[in-house]
Amino acid sequence: MEPAAQPRRGDRERPDGREDAESREDVSRQGVMALPPPARIAVAIALGAVGVFVAVHLAMVFLHIAPSNTLSRQHGEVVEEYVYPEFEQNWKLFAPNPLQQNVAVHARAEVRKPDGATETTGWVDLTAMDVEEIRGNLFPSHTAQNELRRAWDFFTGSHDDRHQPNGVRGELSEEYLKRIVMLRFGPELNGGEITRVQVRSATTPVASPPWSDESTSTETTYQELPWWSVDRTDVPEGE
Repeated sequence: MEPAAQPRRGDRERPDGREDAESREDVSRQGVMALPPPARIAVAIALGAVGVFVAVHLAMVFLHIAPSNTLSRQHGEVVEEYVYPEFEQNWKLFAPNPLQQNVAVHARAEVRKPDGATETTGWVDLTAMDVEEIRGNLFPSHTAQNELRRAWDFFTGSHDDRHQPNGVRGELSEEYLKRIVMLRFGPELNGGEITRVQVRSATTPVASPPWSDESTSTETTYQELPWWSVDRTDVPEGE
């Protein structure tokens, strides 16, 4: 009868026959190094790609929200193409440029009646419509809070002082703002068909707080855009 094999030096026997806990810890500590060489290379490449993406993303967002500097001026177009529209940041709530005025967007329409006569409606405060929907609503929609405001910021940021578009983004902002207005009005209004719309902004400075000695005019100023021709195709599909 042959003698039973003796355990080698360093082996630990468990009475229940389970793998030794310390051995499992040794394997887990090896981590990626326990993988075969091709797998280690793939993991290294993946981690490197993620690191590069995070670095580029943070750099782009930083250049977008940072004050104007040499890099942002030289590569501003590339930064905007990356940031808009998914990663846009707006830090105007904070210093050094907090918002100091209320901006409302108004619109009116030119309507053609069935007898051929035309009528121009009064100005409709589109911003007030959104505020009314938000006030008292515990869960206001993203559309009511941001759609019109962002559309106006988009427009003013892509046009010059004469309301001329700065390239394709400016033309796109016009179409976007026009469709929002038509979504609010619909193709027909006051018994006729809308043929043209006009948009304006109403800017009112925020009054100084009672404890301040600063005197601020709270007179509302208006900025009118040119008339835009529209038809039924400018109403978003499904509306």
